[in-house]
Amino acid sequence: MHQKPLFVDFQNITVAQNTKVIIHDLSVQIPDGEHVAILGPNGSGKSTFIRTLIREQYPVHAETGRVFRIWGEEVWDVFTLRSQFGYVSHDLQCTFNRNISGREVILSGFFSSIGLFFHTITQEMENRADEICSFLEISHLAHRSFSEMSTGEARRFLIGRALVHNPRVLILDEPSNSLDLHALHMLRRMMRKITERTVIILVTHSLQDIIPEIGRVILFKDGTIYQDGPKETILSDENIGAVFNVPVRIVHHDGYYYATGY
Repeated sequence: MHQKPLFVDFQNITVAQNTKVIIHDLSVQIPDGEHVAILGPNGSGKSTFIRTLIREQYPVHAETGRVFRIWGEEVWDVFTLRSQFGYVSHDLQCTFNRNISGREVILSGFFSSIGLFFHTITQEMENRADEICSFLEISHLAHRSFSEMSTGEARRFLIGRALVHNPRVLILDEPSNSLDLHALHMLRRMMRKITERTVIILVTHSLQDIIPEIGRVILFKDGTIYQDGPKETILSDENIGAVFNVPVRIVHHDGYYYATGY
């Protein structure tokens, strides 16, 4: 059988911040094209793993046994690498507190800026922004001030900003933070649409964020991988209870998983 090329190939990596080890002796492989959820409690190492993935942080030096490859390459120009990713986080949303329109938020993705300043907007960029607004079902909000939007509406514009370059991988870091039930419903709908075009790496501490199209879950605990495999196996009472240190019962309904009983 022909094996997919690897998007991520990390073997025996340890990541430290100052003198504190955040990730220790981690090994993981992710084939190109696979949707994956990175699941675990706050402080388990999920965000550090993502920062290492996009090379904002690097593993400590190891004499032997360490592998640190993205798409088969050990050495990358960091700007070239990051152009392959779209990235959305709650922290990013907090930086967009200026009185700019939702459409300008999307267009700013072409320049990796927080809003538009003296940038030259081409017709191609305009067309791409319109296409994304239509795809994410936010065209009716395009000219509304970003600061006047609900959290869920604003989150979709940030996702649109991340999609302008047709990234190979879209990283969603805790995308459901601060969302009400309607906004969560819309977010999951949009995530399912996006998987038809782009690979999603979902980082979350909430099981209900894991859409049916994501087939693999990597559980993080205490700075390393606790379990890794098909979600039907990984999302068990025992695994989730152990990772979050709470008695729990997992319920599966209509393609989604929920934690109850805690």
